[in-house]
Amino acid sequence: MTEPPGTSSRTIPSFDLTSRPWIGVLRQDGSEDELSLRQVFAHVGGLRRIVGDLATQEFALLRLLLAVAHDALQGPRDIEDWADLWSDPECFAPVETYLDTHRRRFDLLDPDEPFFQTAGLRTAKGEVSPLNRIVADVPNGEPFFTARMPTVTRLTFAEAARWVVHAHAFDTSGIKSGALGDARVKGGKVYPLGTGWAGGLGGVFAEGETLRETLLLNLMAADTEEMEIAEDDRPAWRREPCGPGGSERSVTGPRDLYTWQSRRLRLHHDANGVHGVVLGYGDPLASRNMHRREPMTAWRRSTAQEKKLRRTPVYLPREHDPAQSAWRGIASLVADRAEAAQGAEAAKYLRPAILEWVSRLVTEGHLPRHFLIRARVIGAAYGTQQSVIDDIVDDHVPMPVVLLHRQDRTYAQQAVGAAEDADLAVRALGDLAADLARAAGRDHEGPRRTARAVGFDALEEPYRTWLSVLAEADDPFERRTAWKRSVRRLIGRLSDGLIEGAGDAAWQGRTVTDKQSTRWLNTGLADTWFRRRLARLLTGLNDIGEDRDDERFGGDRPAPAPSNGPETARSATTVSDIDDRVTPDPEILV
Repeated sequence: MTEPPGTSSRTIPSFDLTSRPWIGVLRQDGSEDELSLRQVFAHVGGLRRIVGDLATQEFALLRLLLAVAHDALQGPRDIEDWADLWSDPECFAPVETYLDTHRRRFDLLDPDEPFFQTAGLRTAKGEVSPLNRIVADVPNGEPFFTARMPTVTRLTFAEAARWVVHAHAFDTSGIKSGALGDARVKGGKVYPLGTGWAGGLGGVFAEGETLRETLLLNLMAADTEEMEIAEDDRPAWRREPCGPGGSERSVTGPRDLYTWQSRRLRLHHDANGVHGVVLGYGDPLASRNMHRREPMTAWRRSTAQEKKLRRTPVYLPREHDPAQSAWRGIASLVADRAEAAQGAEAAKYLRPAILEWVSRLVTEGHLPRHFLIRARVIGAAYGTQQSVIDDIVDDHVPMPVVLLHRQDRTYAQQAVGAAEDADLAVRALGDLAADLARAAGRDHEGPRRTARAVGFDALEEPYRTWLSVLAEADDPFERRTAWKRSVRRLIGRLSDGLIEGAGDAAWQGRTVTDKQSTRWLNTGLADTWFRRRLARLLTGLNDIGEDRDDERFGGDRPAPAPSNGPETARSATTVSDIDDRVTPDPEILV
């Protein structure tokens, strides 16, 4: 796009990302907009968050904004420096001058140093690929699932800029075109070298009420013990422009990683927009033992890598499981690193350093204990040798920062324990569903999985609500007891539905054989076993032994007489019907 006449002295095409709108945002009033880099920082207090075309794009753009903020503010140097920024409404004012200084490196169409691209990048045959190579919501080979049917033929410059940032962070692996000048080219191609850097992470960041709070909460001080940050740490636009080949070098710190050039790109455009791309591999980077460099992911020890490399410990990023909601993995978010270690043995898991930083803020009194953040988790799940994106994880856990307090671990322990209560109770519900299926002579694994999925869904919002107000309790143990009662009631209602829908065959029962023995099983026995399991799991409830008197729990429910007739209305009850009856329990707010 050529700049409007009179707005610039330049005669060559330009799309200046510091002054042209290209970043999607959600304002505090709920409206959406596109803003330039300058506008984002100028109005950051009135913005709720970034809005990307995909959640992974939001994550990539947030990291870019953090790199700008770290570099423009040259810090924060230490926690006191951070506190000064937190209390200053104009703390991002230096960004304006910073963007003036580096404006040319933020020009998407600059002929010599295009933003996040390589000038003159081309293959030996001059091939130009379609734009679905960088637009992640267009699955290759599956056009019927795209919102851009049949393919992406054009992008505006704003859209193209967002996808360029996303490609460096989350591009798929696979065979790519070889660029002239890249020593890795064999037969005109470069063979798989892995996904973009952020694609291998289980992305985590702390989200506040406004984008200003979010940026500051994730702006780690240079003296953070968990991190190694070189004095010359700097983002991509303060380095020499990349050539067509990749280069191996050491990472200097978050600014470097947030803008890591995983790919080599060159957009092809005309005056109206972008219509093609040259895409190849960029700077390779192994994720092994990068836990002191990369703060926005949890880490896990890899025994396989330790045996292979004959060294210990070896940590790899802990990626998200698309099948599991974030609240069920709260232990990995709030567990202190010292707690996770066992004696002299290195910890099996490390929570994200960005949450260690928030932990320091609350422990040293710079954030009040009841201050609420959302631990956002975002990540990509790749399939078929990482050549396609199968799924995208986008979830959050609202939590008071007291859960991260290093000296007061009581609240965190109760929060983790409450999630375990839910997990155990749901497993018991799954066992009940399996027993009922066995009693009826049916396959039991399907009903078990379905019941567990329904159970976790039923407890998800109640747990989030319970957790968000946990800091208001003087006694977190009492809140835990209230939570157990809620779990008992919610899971009890679901079990009632399963019992009612078990069918006549299950009520009549049959002899079943498992690993331990051969025994008679019918609905009555399955119900009794379930209630015993639940009572044993949710210990500490005085009234748990009074299940038979609890009408909601079905203790005095009369056993329907078996029928040899057609399917009754009772047996037509389904798990989805049961789910509709579950409503949030007011006791979790007690």
